[in-house]
Amino acid sequence: MLHALLRSGMIQGRILLLTICAAGIGGTFQFGYNLSIINAPTSHIQEFTNETWQARTGEPLPDHLILLMWSLIVSLYPLGGLFGALLAGPLAITLGRKKSLLVNNIFVVLAAILFGFSRKAGSFEMIMLGRLLVGVSAGVSMNIQPMYLGESAPKELRGAVAMSSAIFTALGIVMGQVVGLRELLGDPQAWPLLLASCLVPGVLQLASLPLVPESPRYLLIDCGDTEACLAALRRLRGSGDLARELEELEEERAACQGCRARRPWELFQHRALRRQVTSLVVLGSAMELCGNDLMYAYASSVFQKAGVPEAKVQYATIGTGSCELLMAIVSCVAVERMGRRVLLIGGYSLMACWGSIFTVALCLQSLFPWTLYLAVACIFASILSFGIGPAGVTGILATELFDQMARPAACMVCGALMWIMLFLVSLGFPFIMEALSHFLYVPFLGVCVCGAIYTGLFLPETKGKTLQEISEELHRLNFPRRAQGPTWRSPEVIQSTEL
Repeated sequence: MLHALLRSGMIQGRILLLTICAAGIGGTFQFGYNLSIINAPTSHIQEFTNETWQARTGEPLPDHLILLMWSLIVSLYPLGGLFGALLAGPLAITLGRKKSLLVNNIFVVLAAILFGFSRKAGSFEMIMLGRLLVGVSAGVSMNIQPMYLGESAPKELRGAVAMSSAIFTALGIVMGQVVGLRELLGDPQAWPLLLASCLVPGVLQLASLPLVPESPRYLLIDCGDTEACLAALRRLRGSGDLARELEELEEERAACQGCRARRPWELFQHRALRRQVTSLVVLGSAMELCGNDLMYAYASSVFQKAGVPEAKVQYATIGTGSCELLMAIVSCVAVERMGRRVLLIGGYSLMACWGSIFTVALCLQSLFPWTLYLAVACIFASILSFGIGPAGVTGILATELFDQMARPAACMVCGALMWIMLFLVSLGFPFIMEALSHFLYVPFLGVCVCGAIYTGLFLPETKGKTLQEISEELHRLNFPRRAQGPTWRSPEVIQSTEL
């Protein structure tokens, strides 16, 4: 009997693990992978663009126009991500979480075809369109994947399961850096295959995701299908007692009864969602404006100044992605023990600390050459600090702070905000670096401090609570006077002796 129970628990654990991997490999893994693989073929694609233009017009492109074309190729990715984020909410409501992730692979297949045949067709426009499409795919998956996993996981593992999105993002970044090495697909002739390799994770998701169930919450609350919800719970939890969890789902369903799915702009109009929306906007913006992408961008030049040979810089850069992957795994284990607030406060505080040392090291590099090594250490330390909290916990906010009717719209707002901020940082970073020189990290330093302070003062802890309990606590915080009630109540009147 005991053996049968253990075997049943192992099988259900495998199904939950398969759900996490199937959602992640074609989800945030694709985001990280396509974010990093574009770095390796930079010069090769610029040469291809120039050669293509010259074959069409008979004249080469000026250097500034080559740079403009390359900027468009890079920036179309976050632009597509913005479109995908806006598309994610309606898809999640109409098709469901799992089907939306499956349908999303259409964009990946089309992009891979465009990338693979772009050189034969002599069209750099195909590369641009492909980057736009993989951006749309990333925008959809980055919003729906945490929603799907957060709704499918048991409450005691919900934070760790949702944090797996950060693990797959970091894993995608590292894999993109590895595949882009000159020894693999970083060869001048292999760049179409490098860009088209995004098809592999898409195929893996198409093969594995149909084997796992849909979100039980979506099946019960959105579709009203109790039998399908119970079947999904049995596959995810096993044959144990599901009465308590089903009762919690029914309570959440009753709370949402008669309500329709909220639209994104309606989130800003309801006082009952005031704290949730503020937390989403402040901490979502802080994640993109905290300077982590700056550390990645500045890493290569600091490595070169520190004496790392140019041929070896690509290997040192892989170390930065590996740091984020390591800490994403650590925070996934720690989030259910330490809580969300501790990881966020600690992550932003440590980033502020390392950013201050990084700024001092850059200012003193002319006087003390060894400070460049200190700057390199600060880059790794800052990325480790980002991975321990902001990278993963921020993605849980839309899932845990909003109810079933507002969650898709919240994911749309969070996703759109993230992609807009990523675009602005990418666009403004060269100007910040030129204007502030060694003090370029100071604005990002302020963002880290504000993120830590806001989390400490206003973000409630959600560890170990059901989504319905979180909603009730946030309602009390949004309406403190109603929650407090009268300061004094008279004794209960006994009706039989009233006269």
